[in-house]
Amino acid sequence: MAFELPALPYEKTALEPFISAQTLDFHHGKHHNAYVTNLNNLVKDTDLASKSLEEIIMVAAKDLPAKQGVFNNAAQVWNHTFFWNCMKQGGGGKPTGAVLAKIEAAFGTYEKFAEEFKNAAVTQFGSGWAWLVEENGALKITKTANADLPMAHGQKALLTVDVWEHAYYLDYQNRRPDFVQTFLDKLVNWDFVASNLG
Repeated sequence: MAFELPALPYEKTALEPFISAQTLDFHHGKHHNAYVTNLNNLVKDTDLASKSLEEIIMVAAKDLPAKQGVFNNAAQVWNHTFFWNCMKQGGGGKPTGAVLAKIEAAFGTYEKFAEEFKNAAVTQFGSGWAWLVEENGALKITKTANADLPMAHGQKALLTVDVWEHAYYLDYQNRRPDFVQTFLDKLVNWDFVASNLG
């Protein structure tokens, strides 16, 4: 069963003016789609072809560098699908309920969490991701390079921001800090984060 590019969970214009329809055209329609196409080509006629995306990621993660290409493309399909769901129209700002309680337990205040999350995203050298993850019941912030992702490290992803340049360059040019701040203030889908809590 070949993998397919999942539809965005909103219209391409839904995140404007913070993320443009043009960015989503390229980021979802070209970059994400290319990872899907590459993954299908890499697993076709192999023992991985019948496995789920998560199974392929975990198998490939245990066999690096031999399966680096498979890992990179499978992880990027997963990362991008997760990232789209981390955003919504009218999102961002301080969460409520269980999410806020867990953030305050882990970081003291939402503001401290936001500062640490932004710092992780801004200081990720080159391409990669910043994450809010759950590990052994506690929340922590991590960052990964390129296609790497929390599940390969025994962590459960709750929230991510994509800091590959193609995620923001058309709208923010070299201003990664502005993009990450806007993500936190205007875009985060806290309902999705809550649905990922264990």
